Parts: sequence; C-alpha cells; structure tokens
Amino acid sequence: MRTHFLRTALAVCLAACGGDLDPGSGNDPGTGTSTLFVDGDVEATPTVTNASRSPDFSTHFSVTVRKNDVAVTAGDVTVSSNGGTVALVYDTAENRWRGQQNGYHEVYELSVSSGDDSVSGVRVDGPALHHFTAPLPGAAVSATVPLEVRWERDEAAATAQFETQEIGELAIADTGSYSVPVGALKSNTGEATEERLRLDRSERVTPAGALADSSMRVRIRNEIDLLVEPTGL
Repeated sequence: MRTHFLRTALAVCLAACGGDLDPGSGNDPGTGTSTLFVDGDVEATPTVTNASRSPDFSTHFSVTVRKNDVAVTAGDVTVSSNGGTVALVYDTAENRWRGQQNGYHEVYELSVSSGDDSVSGVRVDGPALHHFTAPLPGAAVSATVPLEVRWERDEAAATAQFETQEIGELAIADTGSYSVPVGALKSNTGEATEERLRLDRSERVTPAGALADSSMRVRIRNEIDLLVEPTGL
C-alpha cells in the first residue's frame, strides 16, 4: 500500500513539476574536464511572418569545439530540448558542428564528449517568444516622423538587438517598445519602399567545465515587412 502511494505521488510530481528542460527551469553552467573550448549558438528564426507560436520557428544549432587551439572533429556533440535530442554533425567547410530542430522550445542543453574530454549539461533558459503588436505586418508607415514599435513577450531578455535594412543591428533594452528615429527606415522621395523590422532577443551561459571565453547562447528572432510611404522631399 505504501509502495503504491509513493509511486502515485512520484507520478503526480513528474507530471505537475515538469522537467529540467521546461521553460523557467533556469540556467545551468554544467560540468566538464576544463580541457575544451566550446562556443555554441542556438538560433530560432520564424517560418511565417511575425510568428507567435512555438511551431512557427526553425531552430539551428552551431557549435565550435577546440582543444589546444585545434578543431575537435570527432566525438559526440548534442543539443537537447523538449523537442528531443539532436546529434550535431561536423561541417568541414565551416569547422563547426551543426544541426537543426523544428520549433522553438526555449530551454536548450549542450553536451560535448570527445575521448577523455567533455563538457556536459550546459543549459540555457532562453528568451520567451515575442511578436510585434505595432505596427502590423504590411503596414504603410512614414519615414518623416519617429515610428513607435511595440512587441509582446513575457520576461525581458538579457540582450536585445533591433534592426532595419537602413541602419543594421542596434543594441536596445528589451522593454517591449522602441521609437525608431527619423532616418532609420529605407525611403524614397517619389515611391513607396519596402522595409523590414527585425528583433533578436537572447540569453547566454558561461560553461563551468570548459576553457576561458567559452559560451553558449540562445537567440530568438522575429520580423515583419513594412511599406514606407514616399517622403516627397
């Protein structure tokens, strides 16, 4: 009877409490042999305009692993999320380990093993989803006045970068809004011009069991296209 109760309680806890890869589980620097340099990127990009659901993203993994300043080309490099575990493949052209996973699952864990060297359990609790609420995709906007841009997200990310085709990337605070200054949008005096707004938000962790300057980052991107009205100037 007691054994049955304990098993039932454990099952309820597992179902209710979630696992280590659930959003909100927090960061973990992991462990390792302190013999490898590891630089990892998890980058989620939208597959539809102004994506607002996890399935509407494609996530790409890219990891550099070196020992004694020499690329590590053999071993096992994996990235795990609630979407499953992806075994990365070494890309000889880029000298990086690469992989891809459908959707955006927010929390990602990196593990590397090559011979006696390892870096394990490096977990990044990445940014929550974000999407633009103003302006709307395809909206006609003016380049002669500041453009108020707003986005919806849960908690703020550690870093955010805003980009237009005219000015490139600009570091901003993830407050949920940004005023695009005059001159930051592509424009033409006599005809409408296509422009794109892009927002990247990211989190990072320094692996505890890797060499100095190692890092793992999780970044999510969203973007919309606009039509900039003729300035007439």
